[in-house]
Amino acid sequence: MNKEILQKAANQERGLAIDAVAACKSGHLGLPLGAAEVGAVLYGHSLQLNPDEPRWINRDRFILSAGHGSMFLYGWLHLSGFDLSLDELKNFRVLGSKTPGHPEYEEAPGVECTTGPLGQGVGNAVGFAISQKMAQEKFNTAEHTILDYHVVALAGDGCIQEGVSQEAVSLAGHLKLDNLILIYDSNDVTLDAQGEESQSEDTGKRFEALGWNVVTIDGHDLDAVLKAFEDAKAATGKPQLIIAKTEIARGIPEVAGTWKGHGEGGAAHADSARAGLGLPEETFFVSEDVRSYMADLKSQRIEAYNTWKTTYDAWKSANSELASQLEKGAGAPIDCDDLFSRIPVDADDAKLATRVSGSNVLQPIAAAHPELISGSADLHGSTKNYIKESGDFQAGNYGNRNFRFGIREHAMGAILNGIAYDGIFRASGATFMVFADYLRPSIRLAAIAELPVIYIFTHDSVGVGQDGPTHQPVETVSGLRVIPNLDVIRPCDTEETAGAFVAAMERQDGPTLLSLTRQGIPNINTATADERRQGVLKGGYVIKKEAGDLDVIIIATGSEVQHAIAAAEEIGSGARVVSMPSMLRFDSQSDDYKESVLPSSCSKRIAIEAGVTGLWYKYVGAEGKVIGIDRFGISADGGIVMNELGINASSVLSAAGLNPQTA
Repeated sequence: MNKEILQKAANQERGLAIDAVAACKSGHLGLPLGAAEVGAVLYGHSLQLNPDEPRWINRDRFILSAGHGSMFLYGWLHLSGFDLSLDELKNFRVLGSKTPGHPEYEEAPGVECTTGPLGQGVGNAVGFAISQKMAQEKFNTAEHTILDYHVVALAGDGCIQEGVSQEAVSLAGHLKLDNLILIYDSNDVTLDAQGEESQSEDTGKRFEALGWNVVTIDGHDLDAVLKAFEDAKAATGKPQLIIAKTEIARGIPEVAGTWKGHGEGGAAHADSARAGLGLPEETFFVSEDVRSYMADLKSQRIEAYNTWKTTYDAWKSANSELASQLEKGAGAPIDCDDLFSRIPVDADDAKLATRVSGSNVLQPIAAAHPELISGSADLHGSTKNYIKESGDFQAGNYGNRNFRFGIREHAMGAILNGIAYDGIFRASGATFMVFADYLRPSIRLAAIAELPVIYIFTHDSVGVGQDGPTHQPVETVSGLRVIPNLDVIRPCDTEETAGAFVAAMERQDGPTLLSLTRQGIPNINTATADERRQGVLKGGYVIKKEAGDLDVIIIATGSEVQHAIAAAEEIGSGARVVSMPSMLRFDSQSDDYKESVLPSSCSKRIAIEAGVTGLWYKYVGAEGKVIGIDRFGISADGGIVMNELGINASSVLSAAGLNPQTA
């Protein structure tokens, strides 16, 4: 390691951060300046990467959990030779640049995931580490080791305080993920105050109790950083925590070591800071010797990559089927018709909870797609999403496809995202619908980053029954539907459930959430099994066509479709029933298709769903009526609760202007 040149690189990276934040008068200087020596060791010496192949399958994954310190990442990616120009650094936080305020997946090469909400990146890193352990078990052979990378995350005090990181590191310790290295930029400062105002725990002892190996170092000592990192890479049996004691905003004496150094305040002292760091008046300065050193290092990294590529080619030649699986990863196109052909059609008189139907559908899909994994937050017995042909992913048995996340929904969401970012396996996870808000931040990030995560959420309405209002979601499904790019699918029977799972597998540009019932519901045989399966792919379709002139349209979803059908049969030949399992999918159809399902000529419309009513008015219009639940539930048998709250055919008949007793 060339300490002299790496110290110069660290100070010049500090200068890049100061100049970028000063130029846009916005951003966070604390971490880029405080952790500069950590970056110098990682990007200037130790990380296994190839800037010309930023998605190299055997690269070390670096996740900046403290995403507000994005100029740390952008600066080092630029210096390392990634395709991130100096002009992009000058355009930090400018519209259309590759350097947004917080790192965004696929905006700049070398950015592994979208981070910003604190602690999420720690959970993502655990997901990456899990993905690698599975991949090593599946793809490495006795003759060829093609995967031996590490997952490295940099987190700050805010990340460590957030509950999601506590959940994630607890699971990582249990799973003995020794390929995971977490560097804690410990500067004893939070955004709003000195750290002592809100924390007094011994973080190292906490991590040790969770099964981590812990070392504390001076984060500005290049030798100490190097030794700690190389030791962590060589260690086995436990994940590794490096507590790097640093000075926030180091290099700007006016704010260094205080909470004022966290944000852009230090940029006011840019000129004096630049001089103090030994930098010229020229902004965005990088010296020729640093450029030359980093260029030579890039050549060495490319040479190491080429050596690995020789091993990979030999492995590929000897393992063509495995190579095909690895190279396709989780992004291979899905043949919906092929998947449908593998899923048996249920009997017309079947009456199953869609969580049970989901279990039945999951098995042939999992058999056809070995990249699919399935986890649950301590609820496999209730959510029914266990892949029966496999066992549990556990320490010492990393090849299995079922994950026991424990009672850690928040971490489950972030970990699923990490697995999805890695792109090798298809991530899915389950819990009760009412607990969706525990992982809503992760779901939102999956939607932003267009990750194809699958959520299997059961017990989706007041039909849950005696567990009462705390466990009866009424606002939850609609609350999830309003997240842009999240496809919420609520199937009405076994065949729509088949369609829902296939639709989720087909989708590659965002997450899909399957909303499934606890209670048994009947098959709806007014449409064929194929019509119901294919109808889900469209989002909404006519499940019962009127026999005469169209007079009224009843729109329903999930367990309420049965009530719409029963009411339509009472109303007579002029009633049409539309099943609307997915608003997102239906809204994306052509105007002609939407008009064929919901013709504008028929303004007499009724919608029914066992949840809040607001979203349904866009389909029924000002003259329409919505039957729903704009209050919390009741503790009683599920069927009794549904009737007590008016979720039944009688309410539909009343809304249609008919007396249920005489219709």
